[in-house]
Amino acid sequence: MFIKKKKNEILFSKMHGLGNDFVIIENITQNISYFPYKAISTLSDRKLGIGFDQLLLIERSNVTNIDFHYRIFNANGIEVTQCGNGARCIAHFLSLKGLTQKTEIHISTINRKMVLQILENNNIKVNMGEPNFNLHDIPCLLKKNSDFYSIAVLNQTLKFGIVSMGNPHCTTIIDHLHNSIIESIGPIIATHELFPTGINVGFMEIIQDNYISLRVYERDVGETQACGSGACAAVAIGIKNKILNKTTKVKLLGGYLSISWKGPGTPMYMIGPSVHVYDGIIKI
Repeated sequence: MFIKKKKNEILFSKMHGLGNDFVIIENITQNISYFPYKAISTLSDRKLGIGFDQLLLIERSNVTNIDFHYRIFNANGIEVTQCGNGARCIAHFLSLKGLTQKTEIHISTINRKMVLQILENNNIKVNMGEPNFNLHDIPCLLKKNSDFYSIAVLNQTLKFGIVSMGNPHCTTIIDHLHNSIIESIGPIIATHELFPTGINVGFMEIIQDNYISLRVYERDVGETQACGSGACAAVAIGIKNKILNKTTKVKLLGGYLSISWKGPGTPMYMIGPSVHVYDGIIKI
């Protein structure tokens, strides 16, 4: 399943989940002793490099009952903690490349463990863990936990919910999604002083109580075609506030996800597709 490489070359796969695209590199059979972290931003350039939203690096796990560990790097080279669409692509990649025969794969990231279940037609079900609404864990500098918070942006006051899905998200409910609000408000909130490590910003339009439309401005990346953890965050906020059903369909720019959550004390589940685009070689 692997193409041949020469010394000082790294094999990679280009994959995407609903248009949220990744370069995936495994450091299991390749035994990469040096990885060019500083080159990530160059490789991510869509005109001069490969082009991707995030780079995912799969490693061996040293933890009992965890099959693989993976690291997530944004296009600017900054390492982050979670990626829902990326997790689905990881499961697809591991199966495609014969690195596992399991249909239920246990993986870890910097800050959490997840279970990936391979379904039919390249659909993957991800146990995303329980949503975390604790402000300190996000982190957010607001003092008191609440269902919704307010923030003044560009002469208007926005109401939003905050949650961590292993990475930080705030989601605001708006009547109609349009480019200008994402482009103008997204980068301001993503870098707001309330969020010392930055935050991903979701804009949710509620179409029905089991169907929403969502666009996400991701920190250090910008708007992407889809954000799996952002979809989970929006639905978690909606369910917590009894606005959405416990299973909700999420329409993103790149396609659809199904998100389910029974409420506090239980994990959230995401189901969606993964696509393998091509394999290639990076020369170090």
